[in-house]
Amino acid sequence: MSSNQTIQNTKKRIFITGGASGFGLALARHFTQAGWRVAIGDIQDQAGEQAVVELSQLNDEAEVRYLHCNVTQESDLAKAMAVMQRDWGGLDVLVNNAGVAQVGAIDTVDMQDWQWITDINLFGVVRGCKHAIPLFKTQGSGYIVNVASMAGLLDVPNMTAYNATKAAVVSVSETLQHELAPHNIGVSVVCPSFFRTNLGGSMRSTVPGMDKTLDKLMSKSRLTADDIAQQVARGIETGQFYILPHANAKRIWRLKSWLPRRWYARMMQKQTVTGKGR
Repeated sequence: MSSNQTIQNTKKRIFITGGASGFGLALARHFTQAGWRVAIGDIQDQAGEQAVVELSQLNDEAEVRYLHCNVTQESDLAKAMAVMQRDWGGLDVLVNNAGVAQVGAIDTVDMQDWQWITDINLFGVVRGCKHAIPLFKTQGSGYIVNVASMAGLLDVPNMTAYNATKAAVVSVSETLQHELAPHNIGVSVVCPSFFRTNLGGSMRSTVPGMDKTLDKLMSKSRLTADDIAQQVARGIETGQFYILPHANAKRIWRLKSWLPRRWYARMMQKQTVTGKGR
């Protein structure tokens, strides 16, 4: 084996679901520039192949690949882990990033939309963990990053389905932190607030004008997807469990713990997501 091959095989390996665009692609950019071997999974094959071209130009020694991966299909996650084991000898970090949004009052949202968002946002994470953890246990190490949302820690009205799935991801992550510690497997859960991403592209909503409202909310963020990707990378390095990039949202989360529920509820009523841009 040549010395170059030896160096190549010592590079850390990361697999990112929903990695062809948005926040997933921002993560892929960061780790490619850092010299990691980066695999992105997505259902958008053309975007995935374009992402590989873009990422490869960031680092002359980059090793980047795309895998078709639909997180609603358990076989796709199983195959992705098998490919990581076969081609890269294992995996260091799994990022369960793929997700979608649904907005609307609970009495206006179809049960099909509940099933749709739950299958992706919650069970997509569960499937990823289920198939990465045996590989990590065999290796004796590994790290899981689950991308949730501040919606999983707070409770903004008109987002019941989204809030519920993200809260479930937080709970899964909290449980796994304890469950996997004896196996030398770390866990982080990322809970950003609104920032510029492509979440609106797949959003389903029963609120008129919600696309414009979401665009306004995203445009107000001082943090970009690349900024948050850097915070995630630092969180992995330090073993930080809760990664809460937005300072104001973090403050509100703490107030939720401290304030009487009726005071907190009044405050959150002012945060209601509507089609009026409020």
